[in-house]
This record gives sequence, structure tokens and C-alpha cells, in this order.
Amino acid sequence: MEIEATSDRSKIQALEKENRVLWQKLKRASAHLLELDETNQRRETLLQQLFEEVKQSQQQLANLNEALERRVEQRTEELQQALNQLQQMQLQLVQNEKMSALGNLVAGIAHEINNPVGFIAGNLNEAKQEFEDLAHHLRLYRQALPDPGEAIVAHAEAVDLDYLLEDLPKMFTSLQLGCDRLRSISTSLRTFSRADRDYKVPFNIHEGIDSTLLILKHRLKANETRPAIEVVTNYGNVPKIECFPGQLNQVFMNILANAIDALEESKNGCSYKKNKANCYRITVTTFIQNCQVEIVIADNGIGMNEEIKQNIFDHLFTTKAVGKGTGLGLAIARQIIVEKHQGSIEVNSTLGQGTEFIILLPMKK
Repeated sequence: MEIEATSDRSKIQALEKENRVLWQKLKRASAHLLELDETNQRRETLLQQLFEEVKQSQQQLANLNEALERRVEQRTEELQQALNQLQQMQLQLVQNEKMSALGNLVAGIAHEINNPVGFIAGNLNEAKQEFEDLAHHLRLYRQALPDPGEAIVAHAEAVDLDYLLEDLPKMFTSLQLGCDRLRSISTSLRTFSRADRDYKVPFNIHEGIDSTLLILKHRLKANETRPAIEVVTNYGNVPKIECFPGQLNQVFMNILANAIDALEESKNGCSYKKNKANCYRITVTTFIQNCQVEIVIADNGIGMNEEIKQNIFDHLFTTKAVGKGTGLGLAIARQIIVEKHQGSIEVNSTLGQGTEFIILLPMKK
């Protein structure tokens, strides 16, 4: 019995010892587990911090990219504005140079015409009056000397004196009409070439259109390939408007010259007989609508397609052959109407039927 008891105690002691060993291992395992948990927590905290830092970095990078894009867009817009301003300045310089040169030329011609015409007209009136006095004196001689002699009668018949007395007054009248026409031309030339001031002045746009048509009259005449171009003016009761006359004349010149070019192109490939059968016409209409002056310049030329119509007012855009067009005329016209006069200009066109330009100019209230 004692041996069994001793054996049991030994087993118990061994079990207790093993239990203590296991307990120590468990404590060490628990401590190690706690240490692992703390390590994992530190790792998670560190990863979270890294994630936040990466997220912040990505946000900062996105903000920088957005700021850079805005800066690029702003800079691009500034460059585009600078380019537009440069183009406008170029247009203005070209326009001023052309108008200055053309104005000086036309003004000089008008001055040179005006001087001799004034001299001729002044002497013509005197000559007409003196001839009437001389003719009256000759009639008195005829009444006083009904039989002047054979030599005088023969000379009167040789020079056809009766015809001279009847025809010379008509000749003086024709000369007077010619002088009046030259004066009208001189006035039109001065109207077209008048220099603009820094401010708007009252101007009769009909005089501006008529003076422009006079400058272009040589292009309206018939030639070996086509008949004359007919110009129809339907002027409404339009009062003088505040504007820059010289610049408006430049607009009329550009649009009317383009209309003549369109009519010239429409005859290409056709015989003179066929062209003669066609009616080449430019129509200019003016009227007042909604406190605005509307000017419509239309032709029955070749017209234009939609693509050309969309680009017709663009800088340097032209459909003409090299050396015949600069691409500045209608761009300058749009700048003058829109920017200088706060108006508008539009174009309507049908291919093969013709084109019309519609100009709206505000009237002074």
C-alpha cells in the first residue's frame, strides 16, 4: 500500500511539475501573443499612417495637376488673346495704310480735277453770255443790212451761219453738263477719301455708297466676255447716322468689289453670247428697322457653299487665286462694323444663285 501511495504521489508531483511547465509555457505564449498583437497594432498604425501619407500625397499631386492645368489654360487663353490682338492690330494697320494711300490718291485726283473744272466752268458761263451778246449783235446787223453783199452771203453759207447760231448754245449747254458731271465726280471722290476723326460724325451713307460705286464704275462696264453689270439702288428714307465715314466706305468698297468678282467668276467657261443673255446685277437696299439702319448688298453671282460661308470673315481666308486676294477685306469689314460701330454683319448665300451681305448699324437715340 505504501508503495502504491508513493507511486501515486510521484505521479502527482510529476503531473504538477508538468502542469507548472505547461503553465509557464502558456504564460510565455500569452506574453508572446500580446507582443505579437502589439507588433501587429504598431504595423497597422504604421500602415495606416503610410496610407494617409500616400493619400495626402496623391491629393496634393492631383491639386498640383489641377493648378497646372488651370495655369496652362490661363496661359493658353492669354496667348490666344495676344494673338487675336496682334491680328486685329495687323488688320488695323493694313486698313489704315490702304485707306491712307487710297485716300491721298483719290483726294489728289479730285483736287486736280476740281481746279481745271472750276476754271472751265467759270469761263464757260462768260463765253456763253458773250456769244449770246455776239449773236444778238449779228441779228441786229442782219436787220439793219438786209442785203450785205455777195461775199458776206457766200461766207455765211460756207460756215452755215444759221446752224452755228442754233447749235452753239446747245454746245455750251452740253459743256455745262459735262462740267457739272466732273464736279459731281470730284465731290464723290472727296466724299470717298474723307479722313476719319477720332470721333463719329453725321454721314449720309447713300453718298458713301454712290461714291464707292463711282470708284468701281470702270469694273461695272461691259467687256469682251460679258455685258455690263447692272447696279440697282433701292434707297429708303435713311437720315444721317453717327459713324466713321472713311471706314464705312472701306466696307462698301470691299463688299462691292467681292460682288463684282463673284459675277466675273460666274461667266467662266461660258461664251460671250451666253453671258450676254444673262443679267449681271448688284442690288443695294437700305431701310430703317428697329432703330437700326439695314444695308443689304446682294448679287446674283456664283454664291458659296456652307463651308466657305462659315469662314468668310476669318482672318486671311480667301477663295481667290494667289495674287488676287489677301483674305483681309471681309475680316476688316467685320472689324469696322462690329468693333468700331457696334453693329453686325451677316452673309446669306445659295450656291449657284447669289450672295447677300446684311449690315446693321445702330442709330443715335
